[in-house]
Amino acid sequence: MDIGRYLDNIDKKFTRKDKTKMKQYDYLIVGSGLYGAVFAQQATAKGKKVLVIDKRPNIAGNIYTEDIEKIHVHKYGAHIFHTNNKKVWNYITKFAEFNRFTNSPVANYKGELYSLPFNMYTFNKMWGVITPQEAADKIEEQKKEAGITEPKNLEEQAISLVGTDIYEKLIKGYTEKQWGRPCTELPSFIIKRLPVRLTFDNNYFNALYQGIPVGGYTKMIANMLGDVEVRLNTDYFEHKEELDALAEKVIYTGPIDAYFDYKLGELEYRSVRFETEVLDTDNYQGNAAVNYTDVETPWTRIIEHKWFEFGKDEEGKDLPKTVISREYSSEWKLGDEPYYPVNDEKNGKLYEEYKKLAEKEENIIFGGRLGEYKYYDMDAVIAAALDMCEKEL
Repeated sequence: MDIGRYLDNIDKKFTRKDKTKMKQYDYLIVGSGLYGAVFAQQATAKGKKVLVIDKRPNIAGNIYTEDIEKIHVHKYGAHIFHTNNKKVWNYITKFAEFNRFTNSPVANYKGELYSLPFNMYTFNKMWGVITPQEAADKIEEQKKEAGITEPKNLEEQAISLVGTDIYEKLIKGYTEKQWGRPCTELPSFIIKRLPVRLTFDNNYFNALYQGIPVGGYTKMIANMLGDVEVRLNTDYFEHKEELDALAEKVIYTGPIDAYFDYKLGELEYRSVRFETEVLDTDNYQGNAAVNYTDVETPWTRIIEHKWFEFGKDEEGKDLPKTVISREYSSEWKLGDEPYYPVNDEKNGKLYEEYKKLAEKEENIIFGGRLGEYKYYDMDAVIAAALDMCEKEL
């Protein structure tokens, strides 16, 4: 036996063991939004020790709800939970009871009000048609006039779905404000998220399960995190070396390009800003969301938060005041809060390059909208996090 090699191996084993002992946590989770909260909850349930950090002064990421005048205000924009995924629904309802809210937005085009999503109410207001066949004929007539066979961009896709009138009044201005670029430069798949119906069903989402968590999203995330240690006002990049040393593995839910210090270039994001005010009235617009679809109105929509919970407080009492948020889309620049990835060819290629870098990293998992540069709905984020938990834990 080679005694020297034997002792060397023993030394290595103990060194590895000691290093493992030095790690205070199994996982450091960067970000307390949905992806981070799901992973933290699942890891803790499996007996893992977890530390969650967030650079904001609050948990819940962009689904954070803030209590103002007993109203749960969606600080970073309206979030309506909806899913057809029973596994996701069964999971998330362990941490919150959901109300029966149905998303039925209204469009305001220069004072004309239209029902959304595009349905028979919309078509009746637009063209005076009464029957589904009349509406279908009108749309077909406008599609033929446009001569679009294979839509190459959002403008062509929209016209191929609902005709030129609906496009010009209800899609074009709103979408160009929302994305900060002409509809002819946007990919066609964006508009596929908008249901189009030849019925009088004005439920925006075609989802089996839908609603708003009673008590707000922040309460739901707090229930998910339970007794997990959370450090707020903690910037991962300012303390990266020190924080990485605390845990065996990192779950990173921030922007993937920021992690690599933008060394391949900046991915583009859509950013949003809000002007929120308390009004001394019990009803400002009578609906949770009103979209302003003309290009001249600077905001894209106004959210009246109380209607997500039917104008009642947690005790079921009417609320005497209201809180509204005017939402503005803005082009993202470094330092702004990134909200949604811009899913076009240029950014897709750049993300693939960052993904290759990410795959070479050790002891880190990139997840969520920003970590995976994907336009995820909430249920898709939960599904992705649960899938990762099954592989990892």
